[in-house]
Amino acid sequence: MEKIYIGLTAGGTGGHMYPMMAVAEQIKAAAMMQGNDVDLRFFGFPNIFAKELAKQGIGVASVAGSKWRRYGSILNFLDIFKFGFGFLQALWKLFWFMPDALFSKSGPGAMPVILAARWYRIPVVIHETDAVPGRSNVLASKFASRVEVSFAESVALFPEAAQKIAKVVGNPVREAVLIEESRAQSRAALKLPDTKPVLLVLGGSQGAAAINYFILEHSEMLLREFEIVHQIGSANFDGFLKEWNFMTKNFPPELKQNYFPYAFFDEQNLAHALNASDLVVARSGGTVFEIAAHAKPAILVPLPESANGHQLANAYAYQAAGAGIVLEEPNLLIGIFMDQARKLTQASDAVAKMREAAKAFYKPNAARQIAEDVLSLAV
Repeated sequence: MEKIYIGLTAGGTGGHMYPMMAVAEQIKAAAMMQGNDVDLRFFGFPNIFAKELAKQGIGVASVAGSKWRRYGSILNFLDIFKFGFGFLQALWKLFWFMPDALFSKSGPGAMPVILAARWYRIPVVIHETDAVPGRSNVLASKFASRVEVSFAESVALFPEAAQKIAKVVGNPVREAVLIEESRAQSRAALKLPDTKPVLLVLGGSQGAAAINYFILEHSEMLLREFEIVHQIGSANFDGFLKEWNFMTKNFPPELKQNYFPYAFFDEQNLAHALNASDLVVARSGGTVFEIAAHAKPAILVPLPESANGHQLANAYAYQAAGAGIVLEEPNLLIGIFMDQARKLTQASDAVAKMREAAKAFYKPNAARQIAEDVLSLAV
């Protein structure tokens, strides 16, 4: 049995870390099928994901992260030194592990690791989630052996040399999130009364303030027609619940019982929530692929200030596929929202077509294809 060493790197948000962990799952499975043992190590700053990495048996080699902001800030000057320090850390820690290949899911902190890997001539596979690639991935593509993307539209936005090694694979989704169960099972797991359509509100790992406060402001009207399962975001959870309790203190109990707040979903509860939902309201990062995997109707509210407008591009690409509709923040008005939500939670040919379009949009073998490409470079 041969032992293969694989390095992993990514930024510290769920949009980067979870797809990376989905690929790590498949690397382990593919290596086992080949009769090989595999040692996985994450190079970067794991933040709140340290426990999940440990649970997957992925070692951690901490590397300082840095970020170049698109606005003038003294932090940009300071991060020049953090970048240099991160590069030296990566050189040192890669030397003692010396992976056979490196997979990068991009994000702040990944670039020093990629540069250090190329210094040692370690093959690098990068993945881009968004329809408009981030600047760090455009730069990283110049040092990559393979470029994997979620949206076909993004290929033309990479340098010409990178386009020649690019492949459209979709976005990796964790196996645990893909578990399918009956409506009754999922709603029982979340203790939902199952008397109204279920509106699932997702703001990503960091929450979404505009969506959160839209739900808060219009809670009475929304709760009269929907049960709301709401991922608020860990950082915002306590403060938001205080406001919620104040705003709803005079609501009748039968309305309050329709609201189910969560700070953040683990894999199991995210699977329950997606299975239980009739309609999903979300930003338009990597979450759209989890929604598509469960073929759920969706209202996407892209983050307007996202880097390079990538969330707008993602959302409109998803809408063009017929898999959801886009409500930009200026149009996130209760009248427009209720009209769309009512249509999308009723059985109709249009909703059935949207579900089919979501199924077609999702590429179920993304994580496996990337894992196979990483392993092909490692041997």
